[in-house]
Amino acid sequence: MIFNRVKTELPDTDSALPGRPERPFPVGDTHLVLGTPLETDPPAGMEVAVFGLGCFWGEEQTFWQVPGVWSTTVGYAGGVTPNPTYEEVCSGRTGHAEVVRIIFDPAELGYADLLKVFWENHDPTQGMRQGNDRGTQYRSIILTTTDEQQTVAEASRDAYQVQMTKAGYGQITTSILPLDQYYYAEDYHQQYLVKNPGGYCPLHATGVSYA
Repeated sequence: MIFNRVKTELPDTDSALPGRPERPFPVGDTHLVLGTPLETDPPAGMEVAVFGLGCFWGEEQTFWQVPGVWSTTVGYAGGVTPNPTYEEVCSGRTGHAEVVRIIFDPAELGYADLLKVFWENHDPTQGMRQGNDRGTQYRSIILTTTDEQQTVAEASRDAYQVQMTKAGYGQITTSILPLDQYYYAEDYHQQYLVKNPGGYCPLHATGVSYA
C-alpha cells in the first residue's frame, strides 16, 4: 500500500530524489526514422511541443508519423529531480512524467493539430495512470513552450471536455503547465519500437473525436 501511494502521489522538493548535475548516460545522435538530430535546439522557424500521454515508447511513434514533425525524442519533464534515470522516474520519487518532445514546422503543422493528436490518442481522465500502467510518470500532461501554446492548450482542454462529457467520461485530469526543464531519456528508449519491433506499448484512446 505504501509503495502504491508513493507511485501515485507527486513528491515535493523535500521528498524527491536528489538527482545529479549532469546526465549519466548517452542519448544518441540521429533519429532512426526521420534522420534528424536527437539532442538539438529547433532550427530557425520551428517550434517545440511537449506532451505526456502514457508510455513514451508508443506516443513517440504516434507523433513521428505526423506530417510536419521534424524530429521527436522521449524524455522526462514536469517534476523535481534533475537528470533522472528511467529507474528513478519509475520509482515515483522524481515527479517527472514520461514525455515526448516534438520539433515541428508551424508552416506545415499547427500546434492545434498536435493537440488533436494528443487528445485522441489517450484517456485524459485517468489521473496517475494509463490503462494498467500506474504511477505519476504515466499521467496526462501538456508542457507548453510559449504563452500562446498555454492559451491554446487550455482552450483545447475545455473544448474536449465537452466532447468527453457527451461520451460519458468524467473530468479531464490533464495538467497544462509551462515547461521548466526537459531531460532526455536513455538512448535505448529513443525510437524504442524501431529498435524493438516486437515491443508492446499500447496507447489508450477513448475513441472520442476532438472536433
